[in-house]
Amino acid sequence: MTNPLELLELMLTLRAIEEREGILLRQGKSWMQVPCLGHEALMALVCQLRHSDYLFSYYRGYHLRLAKGITVEQLARDYLVRVGSSSGGRSMSVHCGSRELNIFPDAAPVASQCLPAVGVAWGQKLKAGDAITVCSLGDGATRQGEFYEAVCFALQEQLPVLFLVEDNGYGISTPTDKRTPLYLGMLNPDCLREINGRDVAMVYREGGKAIEAIRSGGGPLILWCHVDRLGSHTIMEDQRRYRSEAELAAMTDPVEVWIEHLMANEQVTHTQITTMKERVSEQVATVYGQIEREDYYAVNAVADHLYADKSEGSFSAIAETATPPDTLLAAINQTLRGQLEQQANLLLMGQDIEDPKGGVFGLTAGLSSAYPQRVINSPIAEATILGIAVGLSVSGYRPVCEIQFIDFITPGLNQLLTHIGNLHWRSRGTWSCPLVIYAPYGAYLPSGGIWHSESKEGWWTQIPGLRVVVPATPADGAGLLITALNEQSPTLFLLPKHRLRVKQPALPIRPVPLGKANIVCAGGDVTVVAWGNCVAIAAAAAGKLSRENTAVEVIDLRTLVPCDWETIDLSLRKTGRLVVIHEDSRTSGFGATIIAEILAHAKRFEYLWAAPQLVTRGDISIPYDPRQEQAVLPSLDDLLAAIRKMFPNQP
Repeated sequence: MTNPLELLELMLTLRAIEEREGILLRQGKSWMQVPCLGHEALMALVCQLRHSDYLFSYYRGYHLRLAKGITVEQLARDYLVRVGSSSGGRSMSVHCGSRELNIFPDAAPVASQCLPAVGVAWGQKLKAGDAITVCSLGDGATRQGEFYEAVCFALQEQLPVLFLVEDNGYGISTPTDKRTPLYLGMLNPDCLREINGRDVAMVYREGGKAIEAIRSGGGPLILWCHVDRLGSHTIMEDQRRYRSEAELAAMTDPVEVWIEHLMANEQVTHTQITTMKERVSEQVATVYGQIEREDYYAVNAVADHLYADKSEGSFSAIAETATPPDTLLAAINQTLRGQLEQQANLLLMGQDIEDPKGGVFGLTAGLSSAYPQRVINSPIAEATILGIAVGLSVSGYRPVCEIQFIDFITPGLNQLLTHIGNLHWRSRGTWSCPLVIYAPYGAYLPSGGIWHSESKEGWWTQIPGLRVVVPATPADGAGLLITALNEQSPTLFLLPKHRLRVKQPALPIRPVPLGKANIVCAGGDVTVVAWGNCVAIAAAAAGKLSRENTAVEVIDLRTLVPCDWETIDLSLRKTGRLVVIHEDSRTSGFGATIIAEILAHAKRFEYLWAAPQLVTRGDISIPYDPRQEQAVLPSLDDLLAAIRKMFPNQP
């Protein structure tokens, strides 16, 4: 086994760290601490991992990170938020990670790390090596749906992942003994091992067996470890309020048990133990004292790394033999085909995307036949699709996810908010999530109803770090997708399903930069900003009003995030009048954001000759009845009426 005294020193170092951090917190020099007291024996498992193995922990994870190789200096910098910390104060210190050591920076929502961990394990299997992934979580987190989805996918693909359940009997203050899937008999005994996680020797032995079984291709395992939480949930609360003195007294301290074992086997003396405790305590105090004197990050750098750097150079568009597509559907299909050819690490996942169906709308028709094992049907589980994609992306793949309709993406909202949007930012650029998600969206194609015709783009623009694209033409769909698939930031493509099969001019395909709007038609009297389905309505309005001697400038925004404020600004300088049209709800829609930005800037406000107008759907869902759908959606007549309000003196 790993040198028993070295393991003891590591455990004592953790105790000294937690003691020092508690002192610093009481001195007002930090703000939060989550103790690992009682979980230390599990370090004996992680000590057996290789550098190439990945570790996904949760907030009570200092012990595992330290065992994987994170230094005391690194933990101190994260705790004290000094320059060189893994997140620079953007995450709590208990969420620290290390790209160099393959320790994923976890997040507060429990079990949110499970699907990305399985995604990494899938990447490891695809690379045909023998690296594995360890994903730890608390017993309370095993009731989260994403834990079950992760276990299901790992079993489905026989992935090299170990789920390390640290069962201390409590979810904060709630006993979990009769709530866990272990108690309820929900777990397959063939992939389950239950052990005493307080016993260092047992953890080392059984953990080693589990690691070896997984490494040799045996598939996933769940190692359920019973431990005691010796401290409170966090240093900010007192567990004596909800736990009896008898219960607290009956707990086992794994560090003391290990010391007794070593002394009984004459591997260490009492004097050596005392000397070791004093030495590590002094070393930890010295390190934290030195880090205290280091600099903080500048607060004016807080927006750094919100997006990953753009790739340099040009991107080739699609296969040389391909003809320019005349529909948005063909443009997406041809672009995916071309990028599959050019990028060997590109993988497509989604429901029913393999042939013969090729997706609900046929967006991937023919691709799985041409690129088997790279265009893959997923379970009907959007959290799985997005969470797996996170893991694939951080392990070197470029995943592309199809969501059948944007209405169905909400089960994956946890992954969008917790990892996809902010991973690059909260790791100060050391981790990236270069993935693309696309989904048919919007109405104007009758009988979709509430769950097939929503847009909700205002929601997605509120996720920092996520780029939001809404192409309206084949050339834009292809050109923007090429760019997104060759850059490092995550991008959500909303494909207006009403426009997917509408034939449009077949223009040559070239990469289109994100954040650059397109002027559909020029005019000097009024600016209409639109995107997606509403671009055609705006163009129709411009054509009709041109016969009334009103020149409408139509701006197809194309990308909502980043937004092309410069083009809007330049147009308003000419026209002095602004109308925004979109099919999303009125309240908190992106159109309201545009108008607020215009009104909030004195220079732009001075351009205006009339109050800006917002043409939207009301705050109501899309009905199934086509007549009712038409009644709630913004129409050509609605837009014409809003434009004419700008000219009250005209007949």
